[in-house]
Amino acid sequence: MTQSDNSIAIANSTSQLSNQNSLQQADEAISEFECSNLLSFWPALNKSQIIAEMRSRIHDPFQVNQGGQPFCGPAAVTFALLTRRPLRYVEICRRLWETGSFRTQSRRSISPSMTLRQSKGNLRMPQVDWMVLSALRESENLIFPIEANAPEIVRNVSGMTKSWEIAGWAREILGGRDVKSHYAYFSGDIPALRAADEALKAGGFAFALITAEGMLQNKPPLIPYPSHWVALLGNVAIDEGSDRKGDRSRVSFDVYTWGRKMRVDIPKNSFENYFWVAITGR
Repeated sequence: MTQSDNSIAIANSTSQLSNQNSLQQADEAISEFECSNLLSFWPALNKSQIIAEMRSRIHDPFQVNQGGQPFCGPAAVTFALLTRRPLRYVEICRRLWETGSFRTQSRRSISPSMTLRQSKGNLRMPQVDWMVLSALRESENLIFPIEANAPEIVRNVSGMTKSWEIAGWAREILGGRDVKSHYAYFSGDIPALRAADEALKAGGFAFALITAEGMLQNKPPLIPYPSHWVALLGNVAIDEGSDRKGDRSRVSFDVYTWGRKMRVDIPKNSFENYFWVAITGR
């Protein structure tokens, strides 16, 4: 084994040990929360279900699911939080449940409205995801309220996440450093994806704004438009092929969205039509 190989092995071993310690601390924090007798600020939610869903998510972040709500941005950020700082996720959940608010990295208070905290009926998603994701989404809304059972058009408008909001959450929720926005509205799609890949390989995070209909659902719209946030997972491959125009070239990478891991594998020209922004950080 070379000195370089030995350094990599030591780094991997240290990372695995750190992850195990983080999960153990998160598990212990959930158990403490479970034993707490403080009343809830979310009267329509069930604590036993919240606890069970928290446990499932710290061990499998892919369990985070926006369900039938347009919370793709908050879902992507929460997924990244679970993979990087599971204990912080538990702390946020407990603070929301017991005090109705939590503080971000810069000490800003995120305090869901009483109307939101009293939401009941068909939430269209798991309870703990509703509590966390709706709180994040409402914190950025100046006009439109978050209502679980509002008409679809109202929910879609109130649930739209802008790129500066993702960048803000990356700093305030994830504690990210060197957060950058790589815009690709007219060009720069491949450089943006490469920047995301570099951030991930360096132990950072990356999010992308895409046209989900064309990139993930095989339903190409007549006019491509940015519609969905995903967390990028890496495994990037850019195959230029023999056609530099992109007709036969392909781009592939892994993403988290809709409660699962998905593999994107599309022609390069389609990728350029459906990829809009990458947000990266460490």
